Amino acid sequence: MRPGTSGCILCIPSLAATRINDYICSIYGGMNASNAMDEAKIDASIVTYHTADDELRTCLDALLASPCIRIVHIIDNSSDSATEKLAAQYAPRVTYTPHPNTGYGDAHNVALRRTLDTGTPYHLVINSDVYFTAGTLERCLAYMDAHPEAGQLIPHTIFPDGHEQHVCHPLPTPLDMLMRGFLPQRWLASRRRRYDLIDRDPAQVINPPYHHGCFMLLRTEALRTAGLFDPRYFMYPEDIDLTRRLHRHCRTVYYPEATIVHAHRAESKTSWRMRKIHIINMLKYFYKWGFWFDAERRKFNSQLKREIREQKNTK
Repeated sequence: MRPGTSGCILCIPSLAATRINDYICSIYGGMNASNAMDEAKIDASIVTYHTADDELRTCLDALLASPCIRIVHIIDNSSDSATEKLAAQYAPRVTYTPHPNTGYGDAHNVALRRTLDTGTPYHLVINSDVYFTAGTLERCLAYMDAHPEAGQLIPHTIFPDGHEQHVCHPLPTPLDMLMRGFLPQRWLASRRRRYDLIDRDPAQVINPPYHHGCFMLLRTEALRTAGLFDPRYFMYPEDIDLTRRLHRHCRTVYYPEATIVHAHRAESKTSWRMRKIHIINMLKYFYKWGFWFDAERRKFNSQLKREIREQKNTK
């Protein structure tokens, strides 16, 4: 069983918002929440859009149970009064910012700029439908602190039923996007296995150039070099774009020694409106980087393939 799992499903005990400060004090031996924030190394951001209170509360409780978290910025693309009221229950460690709905990455950039201004060492981009058990962030942070060449990290990720979620890939081609979004699962099965990295050793750290955006632990100094999310994308490929830019300068790590749960809904597969948004933004991505001729994609994907092959050969 992987570290951080209990049976098939990670269970998060809910922490009432009024108990957060007491919880932090117990961890830090009497310091109040303000003192604890000074000791923490990670700022986090969640972008919401009419997000259910229960979902957001579960994510916040998991985050704020960790002494690693300095502050959580909620950037609300729906300017929902219910979300604002919920955020106020967690003050001062949670801030609320209403934002025009200009896209997922553009909203996270609001919080990322704050982290760059404060100089907090790390920033966690996280979806509201992600949660995890105690110690998860600590393991991720310990790895990043011990490996300064790593600029980004995503941990082992599972669905709520315990099945593995494939959250890292080689850089996609147009065929990969067509395969995932429109073709039946049984078609191009071998290509799907390669794209989802099914045949890698799941216990090994690897360096893939594409991480899903549900959990992106980012080194602040690496962002100063690579830049923030590209606002041309309303949603979907902004995570591919940022990871590959970071990958130019540092390692973008899949770390299997920590586990998170992502209650992924895959709305672009069930909603024609969201599928249209996905297609439009993937076209923007390929116009930027190249449809069939993308030398950097070929280079990064070859390096990943070689890394996985060498790991298998050394077992």
